[in-house]
Amino acid sequence: MFKSIKNDLPASIVVFFVALPLCLGIALASGAPLFSGLIAGIIGGVVVGALSGSKIGVSGPAAGLAAIVLTAIGSLGGYENFLVAVVIAGIIQIIFGVLKAGVIGYYFPSSVIKGMLTGIGIIIILKQIPHFFGYDAEVEGADSFIESSGENTFSAIFNITDHLILGSLIVGVISLAIILFWDKVLSKKAKIFKIIQGPIVAVIVGIIFYALTKDNSSLSIASSHLVNVPIPDDFSSFLGQFSFPNFSAITNPDIWVVAFTIALVASLETLLCVEATDKLDPHKNVTPTNRELLAQGSGNIISGLVGGLPITQVIVRSSANIQSGGVSKMSAIIHGFLILISVIIIPKLLNMIPLSVLAAILLVVGYKLAKPSLFLKMHKLGWKQSIPFTVTVLGIVFIDLLWGIGLGLAVGIVVILLKSYQNSHFLHIEDKSNGKHKIKMTLAEEVTFFNKGAILKELDSLPRDTYLELNLLKTRYLDNDIVEILDDFTFKAQERNIDIKLVSKRGVEENPTSFKEFFDTRPKSSISLS
Repeated sequence: MFKSIKNDLPASIVVFFVALPLCLGIALASGAPLFSGLIAGIIGGVVVGALSGSKIGVSGPAAGLAAIVLTAIGSLGGYENFLVAVVIAGIIQIIFGVLKAGVIGYYFPSSVIKGMLTGIGIIIILKQIPHFFGYDAEVEGADSFIESSGENTFSAIFNITDHLILGSLIVGVISLAIILFWDKVLSKKAKIFKIIQGPIVAVIVGIIFYALTKDNSSLSIASSHLVNVPIPDDFSSFLGQFSFPNFSAITNPDIWVVAFTIALVASLETLLCVEATDKLDPHKNVTPTNRELLAQGSGNIISGLVGGLPITQVIVRSSANIQSGGVSKMSAIIHGFLILISVIIIPKLLNMIPLSVLAAILLVVGYKLAKPSLFLKMHKLGWKQSIPFTVTVLGIVFIDLLWGIGLGLAVGIVVILLKSYQNSHFLHIEDKSNGKHKIKMTLAEEVTFFNKGAILKELDSLPRDTYLELNLLKTRYLDNDIVEILDDFTFKAQERNIDIKLVSKRGVEENPTSFKEFFDTRPKSSISLS
């Protein structure tokens, strides 16, 4: 891990600047203490980063859980009671890992995963545009279409002109120019420009701009448009920001319901993020998903014990890590330590960073996730890929992340069922002879009850006086439902003067009186013809 420190250290600093406002924003959106988001960011980096098998994934508080947390804190009677649910959720995640439930992530279609990445990229861009112009009514990290301010994603953009902050816009434009120039030009000139990342320079410029203009009436940036890290008076007051679970409330059944909900949603978000980051990883590492659940569970137990929000692996931070050249898990671990050290030593300096500078960094991250060329690529792959992809993107943009993934998965399942329906058989009309149609129907390698409708339709559409050759030579699995359809068809065939020739690995038979007898199925749910 330490061999790649020259790549991981600069990447960790970029991830730190991305993660810092997100930790605070998600805590605010969750109705939790601001410091709880920072705790989750620290533990997500240091603890989960160390235990995880992912080389480039970064964990922390997730926007997808904010609504659940907000509701739970109120219904459970306080934040300390809620922390009990976080600890239990972590234990449940460890159980998921032991039971090897991590395999669930592999059952999401690639089109949905790509749609998730693209949708998140688009929502990052749309949500950061107001911040870029100094309109900071919505907290950082929110991903829902309907915003807490009462506006929606698009109305907030349309209302920018009424809330524009000139200083924020100027420093945002300067920061964006620095990042793009650094990425497109300087990084190709010398190694030093790869070690010192553009976003780091942009943040430094942002702090200098704020310091130079804070007394300027037209260019000054108010504190509400800056990072807002809690500033303790001394070390003891810093320690006083930690909260601890009230385990006397553990008998409350509502706590267990919330715990299971958090465990389920956090595990699903993590597994999907693992799939997505593995696709983004230029080295194509494969993350062990069961180990990831164990790591996330351990992180949530510790986070709950010391007052932190629930943790998942997060695609925004992970993609920023990949784009910044992170190679090993040291990047995630170092970013966690950077959050810890900075909130203790330099909180006042952090609070001089304009949110528009961080918006500029995230705009670039979002664009790299949602490049226009990807839409064209998915379109060229055909409707089976493009429709689930598009539905996922639209669901994320117009509802939220979990709804988008759910809708994309539902459409993906429908596509699979349609293709299964279509691919159950191949029908060939070969010729006409002796006054009869000669038709050859070849069944697919595996034929299940999903294929009943298609096969029934073809058999019922056969004209009278047909010679049907039913070829099962390639068929290895035949569901008993299909055998029953074929068995019923033998009676209809006699009425319509249809002759049947059955060809399979078990032999050839003309006009079989019973398919069940031919296959000797007895009371079986299916037959194997291999």
